[in-house]
Amino acid sequence: MTEDGTNLLSKADRLLETEPLQGRDEDAVASADFSSMLSEEEKEELKAELVQLEDEITTLRQVLSAKERHLVEIKQKLGMNLMNELKQNFSKSWHDVQTSTAYKKTHETLSHAGQKATAAFSNVGTAISKKFGDMSYSIRHSISMPAMRNSPTFKSFEERVETTVTSLKVFFRRRRYEEAKEE
Repeated sequence: MTEDGTNLLSKADRLLETEPLQGRDEDAVASADFSSMLSEEEKEELKAELVQLEDEITTLRQVLSAKERHLVEIKQKLGMNLMNELKQNFSKSWHDVQTSTAYKKTHETLSHAGQKATAAFSNVGTAISKKFGDMSYSIRHSISMPAMRNSPTFKSFEERVETTVTSLKVFFRRRRYEEAKEE
């Protein structure tokens, strides 16, 4: 009998059940004193088994460590390192993505949409450039009053229009050049 009035054997029987331990069972294991139930011979056998298990665990750790070192050596000889492995994994994954049906369909659709958008922007840009060019020409030749043409406000406006027109022309020329390179 224990202090709380339960039979020590009933505690031990519960611990031998195949069900997972519950909180009360863990408390029973921690508080149970099995050493009084064991003979001196059994205690010595368990101590010897404990030492043997600790030795086996140490040996297994050493074997595992040696195998890990050997693995690293082999990888070094083959020129494999963590960075190379990551690159290879990434390359393979990217290749798998690119060869997937979903990627091919998406790429085709986006490429077609991009070509249409480029053509539309090019047409709009050409129209805007032409319009600004016409406006610039028209403004320069239609104003005959020198005072107005030489005013700071007019000069500032004219410079902005010319800068915008030039920028747009450069942009669309570059875009056409890039499109021609792709074809």
